Amino acid sequence: MTTIRDLDRLTGTWTVTGGATGTVTYTWLDGGHFLVQHIDLHQNGQHVTGIEIIGHHRPFGAEQADPDVTSRFYGRDGETLDYVYDIDGDTLTIWGGHRGSPARYRADFDAEGTTLSGEWVWPGGSYRATQTRVR
Repeated sequence: MTTIRDLDRLTGTWTVTGGATGTVTYTWLDGGHFLVQHIDLHQNGQHVTGIEIIGHHRPFGAEQADPDVTSRFYGRDGETLDYVYDIDGDTLTIWGGHRGSPARYRADFDAEGTTLSGEWVWPGGSYRATQTRVR
């Protein structure tokens, strides 16, 4: 089972190339329970910006957090998108909406952990993307 700390290898700033171009930056919120992704990309002629909060969901009154690592993206056009994160060895899978969804990103880290290459797929479309750590 993926824990939020398994995603520590994402921290830093990455350039994105392929079907989307730009930068993404991952930082920890104080306390280390949530990872924040700042997105600044260009895709299909659109400028996509927003933030994504990634962590274990723990609703009001719950004594323990859910075991899944989930997230919500908040975009500049008012969209909110939910994801589930899985990491197995050097393979990162981000499921759109729920685990097992036909919409997903699956990518592999290189041996140095400085490049993440994979593909976003969804019913009716897909694109390849490579992220390269710049700091």
